[in-house]
Amino acid sequence: MSTNVMDLLNITGQPYSDSFIEDYQFHSYQTYISGNIGFNDEIRIPIQDLDAYTAPGDSYLYIEGKLLQENGNKPVKLEFINNGVSFLFRELRYELNGIVVDSVRNVGLTSTLKNYLSYNENECVVLQNAGWFPKKIIPTDLKTNPNDTKIISDDDGNFNVSIPLKFLAGFFEDFQKIIVNMKQELVLIRSSNDLDCIYSNDLNELPKITITKLFWKVPHVSVSMVEQLRLTKLLNKNVELPIRFRSWELIEYPALPHSTNHTWHVKTSTKVETPRHVIIAFQENVKGKVNSDMSKFTNCDLKNVRVFLNSERYPYSDLFLSFTSNKFAALYDMFANFQESYYPYKIKQPIFTPTEFNTIAPIAHIDCSHQKEVIQTGSVVIRVEFETSIPTIPDTTALCLILHEKHFTYNPLTKIVRQW
Repeated sequence: MSTNVMDLLNITGQPYSDSFIEDYQFHSYQTYISGNIGFNDEIRIPIQDLDAYTAPGDSYLYIEGKLLQENGNKPVKLEFINNGVSFLFRELRYELNGIVVDSVRNVGLTSTLKNYLSYNENECVVLQNAGWFPKKIIPTDLKTNPNDTKIISDDDGNFNVSIPLKFLAGFFEDFQKIIVNMKQELVLIRSSNDLDCIYSNDLNELPKITITKLFWKVPHVSVSMVEQLRLTKLLNKNVELPIRFRSWELIEYPALPHSTNHTWHVKTSTKVETPRHVIIAFQENVKGKVNSDMSKFTNCDLKNVRVFLNSERYPYSDLFLSFTSNKFAALYDMFANFQESYYPYKIKQPIFTPTEFNTIAPIAHIDCSHQKEVIQTGSVVIRVEFETSIPTIPDTTALCLILHEKHFTYNPLTKIVRQW
């Protein structure tokens, strides 16, 4: 019997009616300074309406702009890479009453790595509106593949996207509650150039991207009178309200030594920010080059990888990988297991098949979510060790994306924000 027995016999009960929320509308917020946004500019978008009930977790960025050649001509072979618009920004911060609650550096790389693990094919259909095309293959000759070009920009270079902020930062993904009686600000810092956003096989065709419109679209929630009274009483009690989420922190090793054995002391963190998931990826000589795709990663002929939290090792056993012999089943399993571990309600629906995984994003997901108590009693030293079958080539970058928990509280009456 699938029906709950008590519900079945409760013949006097009333059907459920969602009448707590009377209105749910998106409001647009703009930067302090209007006009075009240039390289390295800091973009601050404030919400100063303290009386509004806002739901930042469902907010998104709406961006309009134009892609041209550096000389002002229309693009011929220039095109956005997957998630290319996110690479326009080198930092994103969310501030509550002037206190930084969450920040993401290298927004494009961080969100690309995280979302290769998080989303499935069906979810990616909707995210095409955000410039997300994870299986896009850059053609070697754009003239013979017209259907693969200009995915989010027209022939004149005009583009517009709507990017959910839960796609870019952990706070917006995890915190699904309203914020009450607090000043909020979204801060974006533009990258120093546009080379990492774009692909072209013509080195003489360099990009120039102009952002003409940028809005932060935030839901405003209007509640019923009963719910309004309940919230008012709660605020008057001078209580601290919790904010819990998992932050995304990307750390780079910009140039690996020419060797097959590598030890990388990534960072030392407090017990509060103990890593729960660590993602390792590699790129070979791609940064700042218009003929390279920053949304793609390489396997570096990886043979084994492990993460140490102090003396505890993850995973416990060696992986015995060999990409030249197509032996990467263990690594793909770790990739596919992320959704079940990170989102308890999800089933395994990886975005890539094993072949696509090898071609586009052969990344290592290390699950550290189950830890011994000894790790959580003091500071934690994070160390990554990995081996490759052949020495790494010059200008090989190692990337370590750490997903760790953060806990804040805020007091709507005193406006005090504290991190625990």
